[in-house]
Amino acid sequence: MRAIITRHYKTIINASDQILGWGDSPRDKGWKADVEFVSTRMRERGINFDAVFSSDLERSRQTAMFHANLLGIHIIHDSTALNEVNYGELYKKKKKWVAEHYPRHKKDPDYVYPQGESFRQMQQRSVSYISMLAEKYQDQTVLIVVHAGVIRGLVSHFLGLNYADHLNHKISHRYIGDFLFDGKTCVRYDELGKPSGFVSDAVIKTPFSCPRAEAQVISAELQAAQEPAVPAVGKI
Repeated sequence: MRAIITRHYKTIINASDQILGWGDSPRDKGWKADVEFVSTRMRERGINFDAVFSSDLERSRQTAMFHANLLGIHIIHDSTALNEVNYGELYKKKKKWVAEHYPRHKKDPDYVYPQGESFRQMQQRSVSYISMLAEKYQDQTVLIVVHAGVIRGLVSHFLGLNYADHLNHKISHRYIGDFLFDGKTCVRYDELGKPSGFVSDAVIKTPFSCPRAEAQVISAELQAAQEPAVPAVGKI
């Protein structure tokens, strides 16, 4: 499977430097230029898609629907397994305030936010879901619209990086990740849009050859994670 993974449009809360998580927010001005940049870049690359997926959060679903309409795809598949990390009580809190009052924020992937979840839990569910898709959609190309936190978790896992070291890299709304799978194993990673912090911070160079299957052993925590539910289907 080839998975083209991109981020949702920018929201007002994204622009105001607040915590969003499982909440939602109206689109920020300039959102359409970002989404059109992504769609144009994919069209220039001549990528043909067989299916479109997203989280079930509104900002992700609407972005996926925008792309699906341009692609002539009339159904999108959404799942909570692809949702951003659940920050619980921290919804709409200023990021600076959170950093001052929650010292483990974006430093410890196992820290569970009050009334929410940990980054590790979010990574478990999203990796499990992508692995399921990779097995189901072999020899096909899919578009997946998700969130910055999900993208960091996926890149860290499939590229064999220590997750705790990579919780803060910038992920633009013009990011386009290109993941190539052989079965459940990611064999190559590239970026087609605005470079992520993984590239601009010199963590990796693209295109990147992923660790072989034996190195991509799913952790005990991921093995214990429940398989994601069958994705909900939304008609456009």
